[in-house]
Amino acid sequence: MSEWQVAPGIAPEAADAFASLERVFALQGERIASDPLSNVTRVTIGDRRYYVKRYSAAGKGLRRLFGRPRVKAEWQNLRLFSRLGIPIAPIVAWGLERQFGVFRRGALITLEIPNTLDMAAMALTGDRRLADPAWVDRISRQVARATRLLHDHRFAHNDLKWRNLLVDEDDQLYLIDCPSGDFWWGSFLRYRVIKDLACLDKVAKSQLSRSQRLRFFLYYQQRHRLVPEDRAMIESVLGYFKGRE
Repeated sequence: MSEWQVAPGIAPEAADAFASLERVFALQGERIASDPLSNVTRVTIGDRRYYVKRYSAAGKGLRRLFGRPRVKAEWQNLRLFSRLGIPIAPIVAWGLERQFGVFRRGALITLEIPNTLDMAAMALTGDRRLADPAWVDRISRQVARATRLLHDHRFAHNDLKWRNLLVDEDDQLYLIDCPSGDFWWGSFLRYRVIKDLACLDKVAKSQLSRSQRLRFFLYYQQRHRLVPEDRAMIESVLGYFKGRE
């Protein structure tokens, strides 16, 4: 059984190329990334480029047989971001195929946003924008807003790393790649919130000043100065990766 959808309004040649999972899995293009569960290929159709993420497994461990497949989690999470007002790369096609009730394969296709770069690549190449305090402040506000929105809805990204933050030439931030995000409650939510913030700070501590990192935290907390309970949270964020690296 196949569940496959193509977004309305896309270019006719793209709609034809993405008309079914069979066609999507036959596409050839530039391999961008791969792991044991999926691979990402960039294809050009007409005058637009698309990222095709194809999954050959539902997930790791028991998730191969039970629960929500990673590809489904990814498109549902990205659509959640869009509903919350968090910019994402436009989703143009998505779906999966099951055989005897068991996940067989699936795919998610997004439209390339022109002139974007992920923030991990910016850090790796020493992008001059990271040395511009005004630019850092604009992006920090956007990252803080998006992160706070997710957490206020009891959702944790669970892989909120700089590589999953895209920025375009107009200084607009986009969130990408979220197959492991989910809703949490109580102490489980708090742990995931700390993990999200720690993932953001993991690269920030080598690229930004202490005052810039503190300002981001205040933007996230939506206040102008620290309160006593903030200090315990900051300590948890700073200590999250100790012993894990």
